Amino acid sequence: MESAVRSPGTGRIPGPRAEDGRGARVRAALRTRLPGARALGWSLTGVFFVLYSVVAVLRHRQGLNGGFDIGIFEQAVRAYAHGRAPVVELKGPGFNLLGDHFHPILVLLAPFYRVFPSPYTLLVAQAALLALACWPLTRWAHRAVGPVAALVVGCGTGASWGIVSAAAKDFHEIAFAVPMLAFGAVALGQRRWWAAVLWTAPLLLVKEDLGLTLAAVGAYIVWQAVRGGRKDAPLGLGVAVMVLGVVGSAVEILVLLPAVNPSGAFAYWGQLPGEEGASGGGPLSLALGLVWPPMKWLLVFMLAAPVAFVGVRSPLLLLCAPTLGWRFLAGNEHYWTPGFHYSAILMPVLFAGFVDVLSRRKDLLPAPRRRRALGFCAAFTAVCAAVYPLHDLVRPSAWRTPGHVAVARQVLERIPDGDTVASSNRLAPFLTSRTTVSLVCYGTGPDPKSLPTGLPAHPPRWVVFDSTDPTVKVPCPVERSRHMLGLYRQHGYVEVVRQDGITLLRRP
Repeated sequence: MESAVRSPGTGRIPGPRAEDGRGARVRAALRTRLPGARALGWSLTGVFFVLYSVVAVLRHRQGLNGGFDIGIFEQAVRAYAHGRAPVVELKGPGFNLLGDHFHPILVLLAPFYRVFPSPYTLLVAQAALLALACWPLTRWAHRAVGPVAALVVGCGTGASWGIVSAAAKDFHEIAFAVPMLAFGAVALGQRRWWAAVLWTAPLLLVKEDLGLTLAAVGAYIVWQAVRGGRKDAPLGLGVAVMVLGVVGSAVEILVLLPAVNPSGAFAYWGQLPGEEGASGGGPLSLALGLVWPPMKWLLVFMLAAPVAFVGVRSPLLLLCAPTLGWRFLAGNEHYWTPGFHYSAILMPVLFAGFVDVLSRRKDLLPAPRRRRALGFCAAFTAVCAAVYPLHDLVRPSAWRTPGHVAVARQVLERIPDGDTVASSNRLAPFLTSRTTVSLVCYGTGPDPKSLPTGLPAHPPRWVVFDSTDPTVKVPCPVERSRHMLGLYRQHGYVEVVRQDGITLLRRP
């Protein structure tokens, strides 16, 4: 016979009703104390904007960013700010960045950079764009499910590993797409079709593959109009958006990017199926590439876990299909791992799907299961906050400048403003706002794949090389950088200083 444990001082055995009563009182207290939809949405947006900004600034001061990628984007925005084409020397001599990826939306940052010419301008702008995704999702969850769900969804979005990873490291153009997809997915969930299209149509100006995501928006509208049986869903609008998205991406990839790229082709064909270094060409290889290696399953788990595995049941997840499709088929292993910025655009769609399921599928999620789902989401959010870069805020070492970075800054101060520099990857972001920077491994020779035999066509005035730079494979293999350093010495470059692994040369 089972023994019963009685509550102290009551003589009663606590059962499900008593526990549910206590939970109900806690939820009622939260509902009365949490602010309204707008106030809570803006509060969480502001909090995460500050958190992202501080973490990004701290990590940049520690020298954790590189010429690839924040240096590249700063050179492009700097050119826009002065009315020039986005020529980026870090990608190669005279390289127009619109031949690499199609992101003319970067021009919107030019006025801010003209006033505040610094890499911190890009980092703070990125923090604002990413944090803005919290507002529509929190507001929708508040109105559709309740204030407790809104708090969980807003914090889950803000602390999601995909967005935090993007906010903490370098700068990337997809920061513009995150709020667009947040507002667009919420509009789709609320059946505001034209608003969804207007929010997501500018994706065509963010990156060439996001036209396929815009096409997925159109496909969702078509699905609602046909299979969903919704008379308010405009079938013609959905079809038009699908065509616009597909044609837009095709024109950018097949026409615009090759027209500007020095090679006359899209630079990333080699990472797509059937090309060298990609998944392979046959149907069997393509199918295997979707599920192998196992790192892809980890990515799927990491995408489903923040929304308690129930958010993925929403048809809104159709918007994730194009991005996951090309990532899983590509041969670049960085696309599969959950530690880079590539998943940032998926997070607002996932949480929109979560709210969609919580609010519309009462048959799928009765009240007890909804509470458990919200509890799991909150717990996973807490784990992500502890594991991903937001934890830098409570690490004392994150607030200190490493000694090696302090030495690097002292060495780089010897280079005058407006001069030309060939630099190691991690040192480049400290120079891009005031000099013209290229990479130290760039040179000339008959075979681009072999070690260079000569200096660049327009040799820089200064060369700075950091032998401790951890990016020893991409973009500059360490043996190539050392080889170029030797060539510069052979051509008369004089050593100005060598300290803590950093060598500074000057052209006589």
